[in-house]
Amino acid sequence: MSSYDPKSPHAGTFIDDAEILESLAQASREAKDPERVKAILDKAATFTGLSHREAAVLLNVEDPAVLGDIFALARKVKEHIYGRRIVMFAPLYLSDFCVNNCSYCGYSHKNTCMARRKLTQEELAKEVQVLEGLGHKRLALEAGEDPVNCPIEYIEECIRTIYGLKFDNGAIRRVNVNIAATTVENYTRLKDAGIGTYILFQETYHKPTYRKIHEGGPKRNYEWHTEAHDRAMQGGIDDVGIGVLYGLYDWRYETLGMLMHAEHLEAAMGCGPHTLSVPRIRSAAGVDAKDFPYLVSDDDFKKVVAVLRLAVPYTGMILSTREPMGYREEVIALGISQVSAGSCTGVGGYAHTHKLGEPESVPQFVPEDHRSPKEVLKELLRDGYIPSYCTACYREGRTGDRFMRLAKTGQISNVCQPNAMLTLQEFIEDYGDTELRELGEATIARELEAISNPKAREAAQAFLARIRAGERDLRF
Repeated sequence: MSSYDPKSPHAGTFIDDAEILESLAQASREAKDPERVKAILDKAATFTGLSHREAAVLLNVEDPAVLGDIFALARKVKEHIYGRRIVMFAPLYLSDFCVNNCSYCGYSHKNTCMARRKLTQEELAKEVQVLEGLGHKRLALEAGEDPVNCPIEYIEECIRTIYGLKFDNGAIRRVNVNIAATTVENYTRLKDAGIGTYILFQETYHKPTYRKIHEGGPKRNYEWHTEAHDRAMQGGIDDVGIGVLYGLYDWRYETLGMLMHAEHLEAAMGCGPHTLSVPRIRSAAGVDAKDFPYLVSDDDFKKVVAVLRLAVPYTGMILSTREPMGYREEVIALGISQVSAGSCTGVGGYAHTHKLGEPESVPQFVPEDHRSPKEVLKELLRDGYIPSYCTACYREGRTGDRFMRLAKTGQISNVCQPNAMLTLQEFIEDYGDTELRELGEATIARELEAISNPKAREAAQAFLARIRAGERDLRF
């Protein structure tokens, strides 16, 4: 019998195995009822989201025509709330020291063949300079779990270093952090250091699988890990990100677990997740993705993304370079709002800061999309999107429940869309070539015309003129 309670602080209650299994069993029956499916889609079209049980029904739909309706609606919902903007970011790996034995990760402690390292502050500065030179303004810091070699003090120092760096074309404006579950005290320290979003992937919500794939180390504690976002918010961090590593267990089960986690954060903490991430498992040092029995097909993965967008329309959805060019664009069209570009998944890989004679860093996983940020931007522009390097909400205090109120009403696009134009104009001026300028200027002109409020349009035009004249970091 299910003991599911989204308000409970206990992982075993807000992620309830019996509730997930019951939901999936019921959904397999309801998915065969056209009227039930239509009612769920009608609800999704009101931009208010879906329960995990309603989402489960859509995950079980197999009719190609109905799937087409789901995909089309997912795109409509995303554009209603976020417009056609796609936020750009890059991961930055600080340290590959790790005390955990995770069967899917190249940084696993049992991988004794690799030479471990962490960036010095001088090496970090070189990495950031390369990333800023590629146009990035938003970074996601990544590090293995090792309290001796990579303590919280080191993460704090890295955040301060990054925010203190200034270059010809500007600086990094938002630092998100993806590190292991920790204490309320340590989350408060990250908040005080200026963290943006705290990101922690669950990997799998299926507890027996979770225990199996985490063979040793503190990460093996399912409850400590799953309840980490609560502690982060208790420590003062407004925005948290959750995610599943698809391929570790059944994709329907994982998707419902993630939606129940989102429901829990909304019910217990007053604000749902700021982002959802949907990485699929990839090969790495000592890891062959083909060894995992629950790999998700391309068709099923598109269904996952579309249904997540309908279920949590207010939440940003992140797609990494784990997905290859071409297919990546197909998935973006189903509701993705953030993508990484030009990613390196090894320590020191952007500036190649390893010492002479030392081996290259081992990547955490092997990316599938190797295009530069500029190449990704051009493709997004050709597809009708507006790439955004905006970090305004974080710095204007539109975080946590304040951001969610704007997102749920669709009002966030009133600032997101013009801010995307401003950051695209900055990129054109500072990093663009002739082709990018032509594509970008045409997109900006189109987006300006789409602003219905004349005063808002005039304000955006004035800001764009100031950027072309040399000013930077203007924002609504």
